Amino acid sequence: MSIAVVRPGGGDVLSAGPIGVRILETGERTGHRLGIVEVTLPPHTPGPPQHIHREHDETFYVVSGRPSFTSGSDQFTAGIGELITAGAGTPHTFANPGDEKAMMYCTITPDLYIDYFYELDRLPKGPNGLDPKAVAEIMARYSTEVVPPSGPR
Repeated sequence: MSIAVVRPGGGDVLSAGPIGVRILETGERTGHRLGIVEVTLPPHTPGPPQHIHREHDETFYVVSGRPSFTSGSDQFTAGIGELITAGAGTPHTFANPGDEKAMMYCTITPDLYIDYFYELDRLPKGPNGLDPKAVAEIMARYSTEVVPPSGPR
């Protein structure tokens, strides 16, 4: 076994509606213990619906912009160099309400959710973005559920 290198611009470049996703580590080289993606949010971009992962943890490391995060009814804005952790069972979402692009590196442990991004990339992009029902159906296949507006179950 040897180390693997993903060069700038390398990896699979996908889209989740207006959100860009670059797969840096699929989990294939880590025994499926870790997946890593780069997430790019253009200015004024809403994120995914607030959701809960039941079988994996995520971290988000902010490298540019000031993305907002919501967990339940708590909201905050993150800055460059901040790390946000959403453990399994934690409701969360993110967005970019600002005027500049936001970019984050996201770890996914185990790598369960990496295939979710490939499925989102294959969804038709309508005039209003991705169909929320189709996104929720894909999330469900990856032990993830959308949080109802009243909060987590």
